[in-house]
Amino acid sequence: MKNINKDKTKLGDWAEQQAAVFLQSHGFQILHQNYHSKFGEIDLIAKNAQDLVFVEVKARSKTQYGQSSEVVSITKQQKIIKTALTYLSKYPEMNDLYCRFDVICFDFQQQFAKTVQHDFSQFPYDLNWIENAFTFDPEFINL
Repeated sequence: MKNINKDKTKLGDWAEQQAAVFLQSHGFQILHQNYHSKFGEIDLIAKNAQDLVFVEVKARSKTQYGQSSEVVSITKQQKIIKTALTYLSKYPEMNDLYCRFDVICFDFQQQFAKTVQHDFSQFPYDLNWIENAFTFDPEFINL
């Protein structure tokens, strides 16, 4: 069991690093990685000239049970939004930017051996960037 969780953590760390590089290549500055509040965590917070983007990064080593984008539950969305609101109260200078919630997904076509060190970039995968994957609705959040 330990090896499975260790592989998932390594895959998640790799995916977050790749997502940060991807966003930078699209003109974004990474402000925070793994930003925490009492409500939860946001994988990446990035900005460009007009947007502040709160990013959830997902990676799955096989997709027969669905795509990684399908695992951002309503509960997870609520936690991300509440954490984003905490972030905005801590950094009020960001309030003038358009805020959105994106998901960057890495879906690999095969399962990885659980006991082998991997260079995940060597495996074929699909990268999907879902801009405005979900939105803030005050009634939905129950503040």
